[in-house]
Amino acid sequence: MPKYSIVVPFHNEEENVTTLYDRLKAVMEQLNESFELVFVDDGSLDRTYRLLEEIAAVDSRVLVVKLRRNFGQTSALAAGFDHAQGDFILAMDGDLQHEPTEIPQFLAKLEEGYDVVSGWRSERGDNMFLRRIPSGIANRLMAALSGVDIHDFGTTFKAYRREVIQNIPLYGEMHRFIPALASWYGASICEVPISNPARVAGKSHYGLSRTFRVFFDLLTIRFLLKYMTRPLHFFGTIGAAGILSGGVISVWLMALKLLTHTAVHDDHAPYFTIASVLILGGIQMLGIGLLGELQVRHFHTAEHRAPYAVDRILRLRSNEESLLH
Repeated sequence: MPKYSIVVPFHNEEENVTTLYDRLKAVMEQLNESFELVFVDDGSLDRTYRLLEEIAAVDSRVLVVKLRRNFGQTSALAAGFDHAQGDFILAMDGDLQHEPTEIPQFLAKLEEGYDVVSGWRSERGDNMFLRRIPSGIANRLMAALSGVDIHDFGTTFKAYRREVIQNIPLYGEMHRFIPALASWYGASICEVPISNPARVAGKSHYGLSRTFRVFFDLLTIRFLLKYMTRPLHFFGTIGAAGILSGGVISVWLMALKLLTHTAVHDDHAPYFTIASVLILGGIQMLGIGLLGELQVRHFHTAEHRAPYAVDRILRLRSNEESLLH
């Protein structure tokens, strides 16, 4: 079993695959420890998979996982983590914007005892308005809402202990929130500064629209961290408040009718509607909370379902290529 696993998702990165492999191999061989390189092809339409195939054919330390279509970065990382065998797992991008020479500082922190080591792009060369400002705002919000005091949630360049990352379900855009989710499990987290070289080949898959998706995922994370195992506490509180408010208005209307013989239906018709909506809405929120509790129970008893579909797995064994379907 290897000590280190390096997980790299690729999507249409034919111009960067071979260069990254050469750099990774040079760095990891200097550590004098067993390692594997887990390359995930996330439904590439160019020659990325063919190049990965050629690499796997000559290096038994390379495992190639080919997904059936483009599932997105989070699912590609989940596929890599599920197939990684190392005690320590490091993830990075395949676009050469993460320097393999910085890997040893991540692994050193894991050796010190940290469970999660996150990269921090302290000096960024990205576009100020399209990347840096939205990223800065998002990172501050994430730190405030998650309670995890790190500067950079967005980078994929992170390292984990195997037992930590395998306890975290990944889907959507959740890979950037791994430190927050890991903190919920009591993981110790630190960060190390990393460089952020500009992309020299290929096309970026990131855009301003991604910021909005991250914002919605941020709301999800906040909810999960606080109410993951007790959704009824959230929905039930809102429901109870609605029922109580509607009940108070109803009692008040009834008192007016009984004590003053006022035609409350004519004089206070809007209050009837408000009370009815509050009570019915409150009952619905309570129902949602109870359904949420059932889902939590189902989550803790159901089998793990992967957010991706594997087409094939490729690894060289005994000087022959072994193709597993």
